[in-house]
Amino acid sequence: MEHIDPAVINRFDTRSSRPCEFCRELDPQFLMRRPLDQMVATSRRPTASAHLTEDGYVRHRMLELRQITSRAPLTAA
Repeated sequence: MEHIDPAVINRFDTRSSRPCEFCRELDPQFLMRRPLDQMVATSRRPTASAHLTEDGYVRHRMLELRQITSRAPLTAA
């Protein structure tokens, strides 16, 4: 185990994680995700990069992009 970076080991330590509030609010399929895909590091804001898994990161980014594209376009004055 000494060859594994301690940051990687801590990344999957669920004792220091919580469900992502952003994803919980915007994703109707949030409760269908695997438990690790729902979690973000406690010490960070609920951003895509705070997710513990790659799937959690990707789903978070998809929600962010969907939110951006659903906004009304800015009009030139």
